[in-house]
Amino acid sequence: MINNLIDFYLKSHPVTIGVLALLALYFFILNWVFFYRYFSLKSWLRRESDSLESLLLGATTVSETSFLYNFIRRSSVISREVLQLGLLAATKEATKGLSLLSIFASTTPFIGLFGTVVSILDTFTHIGQASGSMSIIASGVSDALIATASGIFVAVFAYTYHQILKRKAFEISNYLQMQSDAIIARGI
Repeated sequence: MINNLIDFYLKSHPVTIGVLALLALYFFILNWVFFYRYFSLKSWLRRESDSLESLLLGATTVSETSFLYNFIRRSSVISREVLQLGLLAATKEATKGLSLLSIFASTTPFIGLFGTVVSILDTFTHIGQASGSMSIIASGVSDALIATASGIFVAVFAYTYHQILKRKAFEISNYLQMQSDAIIARGI
């Protein structure tokens, strides 16, 4: 296994190695962003759910842990506009990190493809310099396709993570909207 990795490293074009290193860095960053945001959004979702539940059970205002609380306590008059402002601010906060995951999902296949193209060009250069056989071509193309596979691998995770976090942000917005509607309906 280690010998295969060393052999791959020695045979590969430096651009391909650079592409694989960049994709590894992307993969590390997107996992960090996902897990950090996932657990913070999950906690936030739990607080908003509890706040909505207390409102439905007769509380006079949202709980102090709700995102809307700061908007309500700073306003002399609670209006739909104030609550809408709180909802917009919450949506902005809840969707942090989604653009980065979206960029990673859309660019990593192309980064991998770039590494593949450079590696295939390098393989054809070596075939022209030596008496090439099919095994040289197959080996070079096989090594080149690792960059494309890596780009697709990272993109799948980035897209999946993006969708999961987007759904959590949507749920938070819904809870806040329901709390706003309950407050307005009661005339609090």
